[in-house]
Amino acid sequence: MHADVPILRSVKMDPLDEEDLILIHALQIAPRVSWAAAADILGVNAQSLAQRWAGLRATGTAWITARPGGIHGDLTTALIEVDCLPGGRPRAIQALCADPRVVTVEESTQGRDLMLTVMTGDMAEMTFFLTDELIKAPGVATIRTYLGTAMYRDGSSWRLQALSPHQVAALEAEARATLRDGDVQPPKNAWPLIEALAADGRRTAAELAQATGRNPSTVRRQLPRLLRSGLLSFRCEVAQSFSGWPISCTWRCRVQPAHLDKTVDALSTLPNLRLCMSTTGNTNMLITVWARDLPHIVRLEQLLGTKLPWMEILDSGVNLRTSKRVGWMLDAYGRATGEVITPTALRWR
Repeated sequence: MHADVPILRSVKMDPLDEEDLILIHALQIAPRVSWAAAADILGVNAQSLAQRWAGLRATGTAWITARPGGIHGDLTTALIEVDCLPGGRPRAIQALCADPRVVTVEESTQGRDLMLTVMTGDMAEMTFFLTDELIKAPGVATIRTYLGTAMYRDGSSWRLQALSPHQVAALEAEARATLRDGDVQPPKNAWPLIEALAADGRRTAAELAQATGRNPSTVRRQLPRLLRSGLLSFRCEVAQSFSGWPISCTWRCRVQPAHLDKTVDALSTLPNLRLCMSTTGNTNMLITVWARDLPHIVRLEQLLGTKLPWMEILDSGVNLRTSKRVGWMLDAYGRATGEVITPTALRWR
């Protein structure tokens, strides 16, 4: 046994209470909503909300990070299956988690050791990473690559379903207030601000000034431009073990091109959908869902077989453990450790 692999015993994962679920759902919709506005919508004291959020962050149960926004139309995304050398999995995980191009690292079943999500600035950078670096990484034996051709849904659209329709609508209105303005360009030298927001997506201008060492008045001018430029979007994450949906499953599917649009429309109605993207390869669609338990996966597959008979599920793999999600390092139970490897895809070129 490798000394760096912890021996973990089963522990009871206490579910989040109703107030936790309500707060996290609210921040999934409007990650940077003010506590005052959130308090009006949720009917809870603003200070209580702030304290509850501080507790969730401190335990690594929930967190808010920055991710590439809509301005990044030229990013190249790949889902990569990795087979490791005998005994090489811990070394591979350590090396790949440290790479800022690898935004997510999952340990998986179904004939692969790891599943990676990789984002690069363009196809040339992706090609270099795949052909010159990844295959030579410590512990890596072979790789299989599926290039993303279109992203339809990702984890930022997944919801806990804890709010009323009225509360959802009010929070969506708050979120729209900070949507991208096409005429706004990001400020120059924004990278320190981006790194600080990747580590805490709710940081205020004053907190960003302290974190970056910049003049507070300068940050107060730069932050609105950065937020409205479309360079970043924000995502509230929750430790999966505590979410009520502890099982993650990824399907690789084949869909006839003529049925693609109606397939995406149908899949988008699944409340537990975490990822839906079209890809290159012998399959052309990749889907990830979170499930209540393993039998739930079987029921979902049966449902899809009935509702979408033209879609073939050719590969089904369960995620055993996530070591890194959207740049955040996680512990063995999916909680944020506080260490963030800011994705290089967030850089403005």
